[in-house]
Amino acid sequence: MKTETVKIPDAAEFDEFIKKNPKGHMMQTSMWGKVKKEWDWTGFICRDENGEIKGVCGVLIRKIPYTPFKMMYAPRGPVCDLSDKDTVKTLLEAVSEYGRKNKAYTFKIDTDTPADNTEYIDLLKSLGFTFKEHGAGFDTVQARYIFRLPLEGKTEDEVMAGFHPKTRYNTRLAERKGIRIEIKGREACEDFHKLMLITGSRDNFATRSTGYFERIMDAFGDDARIYCAYYEDELLAGALDVHVGDKIWYVYGASSNEHRNLMPTYLVQWSMIKWAIEEGCNWYDFRGGYPDENNPLHGIYKFKKGFCNDYIEFMGEADLIMNKTGYKFVEFATRMMKSMRGIRSKFIK
Repeated sequence: MKTETVKIPDAAEFDEFIKKNPKGHMMQTSMWGKVKKEWDWTGFICRDENGEIKGVCGVLIRKIPYTPFKMMYAPRGPVCDLSDKDTVKTLLEAVSEYGRKNKAYTFKIDTDTPADNTEYIDLLKSLGFTFKEHGAGFDTVQARYIFRLPLEGKTEDEVMAGFHPKTRYNTRLAERKGIRIEIKGREACEDFHKLMLITGSRDNFATRSTGYFERIMDAFGDDARIYCAYYEDELLAGALDVHVGDKIWYVYGASSNEHRNLMPTYLVQWSMIKWAIEEGCNWYDFRGGYPDENNPLHGIYKFKKGFCNDYIEFMGEADLIMNKTGYKFVEFATRMMKSMRGIRSKFIK
């Protein structure tokens, strides 16, 4: 087998493979590389002797400020048959070789595979990857525990029948009370951002800029939608979804503080799930949630659980350390920065 690299302008074949592969993920596409403008994106392709693509890996590369070191990160990669050890090994060795030539101190992956895929995890360990111990799994870049709703071969009625009774009630209540759903594109980013600011203030989390949402809409085109819920002419809730291959991802959601008793977020979610069914998707991915009742985002977990009981533990993050000195230096600097932010927040309170 042989490998090659591609950049965003030449990644059409790369992206097409991701769309057709069961392990395909939106964050592995070159479109995601366009969204992450502060990173450099490189796609790695592994082909067999006939020139057929066997696997791909989209890698984000970023220089660590004030250091000579770079980090490489393949979000939810690689994309291939993970039981095909030769392809996995060829891909990851090609990435690590590229990284060493480009002064990367580490290569991080968090493959889209369950934690019980011990064969794959053992392969990574044999290639030199190490796994950190994580508590509840929420101190990772991507959520380690996710909700993923199976849709293959199911009708809308069959899917809704699997919801929690209270979720079905709230969804139908929103319809009865006159909540109206509109599907929008890039033009809705500013209004969606305003909703995100309200939600972030209410639930105490940092929010993205309008420009970030615009980049997602620009990068994914017609495969990205913003679903907006209105009561009369007032925007009450919205969510941004992305469709790639056999999945649709619930990427961001937001809601106002007004008329929450009308349950607009439930109807938004159901409308997006219906889009996934219409597209013939096998999965609707809600992404992560926090089961800890003491976590301020626990409400998101309860909300998603009402739609989906499939709470999956992924393998988590694995690191291939290519420069031990660089790794120790960056890890120390990161801990110091986090500590300083903690000290600063205590003084501000």
